[in-house]
Amino acid sequence: MPSLVVHVALAGLVGAALLGREFDRRSILLILLVPVIPDLDAFAGFVVPGGHRALLHTLFVPLGAALVLYYDTRRRESSWLRGRYGSRGVHVAWVAVVVYAFAGTGLDMFTGGGANPFYPLHDQFYAISGRLQYSSTEGWEQTFVELHLDPAPADGSSGGRVVEAGQRGSTKDVHINTGIDPTRGREPENVERIFPVAQSGWQLLLELTATVVLLGKFAERRLTGER
Repeated sequence: MPSLVVHVALAGLVGAALLGREFDRRSILLILLVPVIPDLDAFAGFVVPGGHRALLHTLFVPLGAALVLYYDTRRRESSWLRGRYGSRGVHVAWVAVVVYAFAGTGLDMFTGGGANPFYPLHDQFYAISGRLQYSSTEGWEQTFVELHLDPAPADGSSGGRVVEAGQRGSTKDVHINTGIDPTRGREPENVERIFPVAQSGWQLLLELTATVVLLGKFAERRLTGER
């Protein structure tokens, strides 16, 4: 399960790659804060059981933001965002949308406990994992999404096709523990609260890589005389 530090590290790499000339302290700080927003739904479990990784991890948040941004920036003469922050603001806003979708929701959905990407229209957690490879004997193989026939039920009716894409259940069934809300319902006084930083080698490597890349970008700006 990726920690918040891992989310921020991935956001830093995306920001360093996509911000281009708009990369500076203010813009990258904003980008680093974006993946914090989805994880605020960790507090939702106190009100909506199973709400963590659902309420703010839904892809409808970045999709809605993208639609609003697209509509606003199409009106070149009366765009609120362009009028207030110029083309720089538009650029940074689009990068923020990408970061929310991939470094926020996407990272949780493809690693660890999964996410509820279509909540509330489709209340289902997905934890997508598998492999994509080419075998010299079997050819191309992928196990991220699998299709198979459901065996015929006992009542004699015909079975149907089943799609397996890492479904874990709905908010009624799934609780993803955090240091804020370790268990569903009331916790005992001695409950263990864990706030991870890196829980595997690849997570630590990602954090270190993002640190080096961002420091390198700032060093590059100083060498070229940019602020």
